Amino acid sequence: MKYLLLLILSFSGFATIAQSAFLAEATEKWDNAMAYTLELAEAMPAEHYSFKPTAEQMSFQEQLLHTASNVAWLTHDYLGGEKLEIDTELGSATKREVVGVLRQAMANAKAALADFPEGQLDEKVAFFAGPMSKRKVILLLHDHLTHHRGQLIVYARLKGVKPPKYRGW
Repeated sequence: MKYLLLLILSFSGFATIAQSAFLAEATEKWDNAMAYTLELAEAMPAEHYSFKPTAEQMSFQEQLLHTASNVAWLTHDYLGGEKLEIDTELGSATKREVVGVLRQAMANAKAALADFPEGQLDEKVAFFAGPMSKRKVILLLHDHLTHHRGQLIVYARLKGVKPPKYRGW
């Protein structure tokens, strides 16, 4: 019986280490994603913030504000971050204002990841696409950012702007 208890305690220690490693890696990845995204936002000249490749697509500025809004929503509603109000209809905003909103949303997410309780990673939350763990929300946070940043890279290239060097993990 004591061997079984020892075995159980050993495995629970491994689970804690794995959760801690996941959060450390997710935070490091977020730091790189945040820096890369902000460098891209800064690289695009202000006069091209209204650019959209086709009529049905969002403009460069709208992509950034949509991204900031999504980051703010996921961070607050699922990861315990500060509540931010992001106005995605800031049509007359300056580049500086848009980058400031994006920077604030991304810094809020970084703080939430840094303070995230390891024991909550497997906690299930109600989500419009169905229940998911908070760990999966963290992965979604990264994935959605990557999706829109990829579009922004194409926008920049269409305007002759060389995107910043890729930053991965």
